[in-house]
Amino acid sequence: MPRGDRRTLIAIVGRPNVGKSTLFNRLIRRRRAIVEDTPGVTRDRHFADVDYLERPVTFIDTGGFVPEGKEDQLERLVRQQAQAAVEACELVLLVVDGRVGVTAGDEEVARYLRKQDRPVVLLVNKCDGLKDADTLVADFHRLALGAPIAIAAEHGDGFVELAERLEPMLPSPSPSAQAEPLAGEDEDAPIRVAIVGRPNVGKSSLVNAILGEERVVVSPIAGTTRDVIDTPFTYRDRDCILTDTAGIRRKAVITQKVEGYSVMGAIRAAEDADVVVLVLDATEAGVDQDQKIAAIAEAKGRALVVCVNKWDLVKGRSGTQAEWREELKWYLKHVSWAPMVFVSARDGQGVTRVLDLALELFTQQFFRAATPMLNRVVEHVTTEHPMPWVGSRAMKIYYAMQVGTAPPSFAFICSNPKGVPERYERYVSNYLRKTFSLRVPMRLFWRERPGKKERAEAVKTFRKRAEQRRRRR
Repeated sequence: MPRGDRRTLIAIVGRPNVGKSTLFNRLIRRRRAIVEDTPGVTRDRHFADVDYLERPVTFIDTGGFVPEGKEDQLERLVRQQAQAAVEACELVLLVVDGRVGVTAGDEEVARYLRKQDRPVVLLVNKCDGLKDADTLVADFHRLALGAPIAIAAEHGDGFVELAERLEPMLPSPSPSAQAEPLAGEDEDAPIRVAIVGRPNVGKSSLVNAILGEERVVVSPIAGTTRDVIDTPFTYRDRDCILTDTAGIRRKAVITQKVEGYSVMGAIRAAEDADVVVLVLDATEAGVDQDQKIAAIAEAKGRALVVCVNKWDLVKGRSGTQAEWREELKWYLKHVSWAPMVFVSARDGQGVTRVLDLALELFTQQFFRAATPMLNRVVEHVTTEHPMPWVGSRAMKIYYAMQVGTAPPSFAFICSNPKGVPERYERYVSNYLRKTFSLRVPMRLFWRERPGKKERAEAVKTFRKRAEQRRRRR
């Protein structure tokens, strides 16, 4: 995974439920990882770039190490993700639970870390309120990883001592280093691509296929992904951030608090993205929940790619791609403008087409139409399909102009904005898409001519004066 060489990677590891995600959130000063008093909440590697002690640092949150031979298939995959983080980093923070004391799991993680060529800082968490904290912390010396530091990640205790220990381990800050631009200030900011969909449709498999590495845990168990996982990468010389999200289920079937957090995180990721990739399962595509997730992207004005995954399971058995497109466009008629691609994340077939479309749609979101061209479109539209009548008067469009981008937004100045029927708005929208080859959300606004009230007052005054003159005569 491409990352800047100047950033120091620091991995946070340890057994499940020792407070790794709480420490991660405290160090980066925002709530990025889901925190819950339940073992096994974190499963994937979670990256966050921050300035720590005036040095550029990337902290990596990981899932819990479960002793070998005692883990199930999912826990083994989580362990592999944590080991990958250790192998990629320059420094390790090992978190243990001071309330529980030294466990066999802690000793196994410590043995693994002693074999790695990485400096390790041992953090004894949850030491707040313990009368015999010094004695408990001293017991962790037998892990042979140096002097432990007592902390309370939830309350911020012990972080001064942690900073003092880490400072000499980090590269000295460069006096000539330029401050990084804040979010929104950099016109070349990375394109954010969010992968969303129902549980178990292959979102994480698609992420791994795009990146060409086992970046996130993949399992046939629905709901494997919980956190929102951002991965920076470069595609066609353009910086991007690929976001894997938890499966979005109906509210009525969400029973666990952790899953509720996961779903809210997935929805926020879709709202914050530049391009949303909606992953469908080809073996059961076009269900109601797919429509609802697509509606989230459309409502927020986000570009949308409909990605039909597991195409290898149905290809040649139930119709051609063209037939599938027509049927799915009927199911997803409110986003029928969105491009559709058929892929097999398992085999890697078609996955680059997803990124090609994402870059194309990102550019289209900032499309600007020349006002003369827009008004030629208006002239053609009203000639081919005149506006309806309201009462005894035909409605009229005076002129049009573009008023915004991302999504492209157009204002039509007309005689009766409230009287424009929905079917005519759809007709105009479809004609604009056809004319400008747009496959992104659009917004149409119908407005009165400026000065309409003033003109009405002038007419009223003129008629009043005319009536007065008539009476005088």
